Amino acid sequence: MILVTKGRLSKRYKLVLLGGTFELLHAGHEALIREACRLGERVIIGLTSDEFAQKLKGRPVQSFKERKKALLDFVKSLEVWADVEIVALHDRYGMAVTSPDAEAIVVSPETEAIAHRINESRRKAGLGQLDVIIVDLVLAEDGLPVTTTRIREGIIDRKGRLLKR
Repeated sequence: MILVTKGRLSKRYKLVLLGGTFELLHAGHEALIREACRLGERVIIGLTSDEFAQKLKGRPVQSFKERKKALLDFVKSLEVWADVEIVALHDRYGMAVTSPDAEAIVVSPETEAIAHRINESRRKAGLGQLDVIIVDLVLAEDGLPVTTTRIREGIIDRKGRLLKR
């Protein structure tokens, strides 16, 4: 059975996966990380490598080292316990398609389709399906999603507060 949920779960997983570029770490990213850490005894965050991030975004991004430091600083500030590991992600799926120990993947509504493609690859490889945990987008003061693009454009800050009126 594949669980796809947008609600809060109380289930605890042995290994939860999460992936992304996490550039300009913001409230939306923090919500994903917080939920992964709440649900997983162990969490592996796949952080896009410099090369893969550049390919995905088509523009310069913060370095892997900077993004990893921001993630680690945020994880250390959390009051939930989880063993968190950050690994380089060199493609869209990473270890999610090969890890026999993974039980769940945390995604946003924007990346839910990727999780389903991962599960299709896992099914073909004879691996168990991942429960797909969807975390709602965090909205800024104007009711639109908090995104790195909007932060870069100077419209909102990382918490979603409007900078331009």
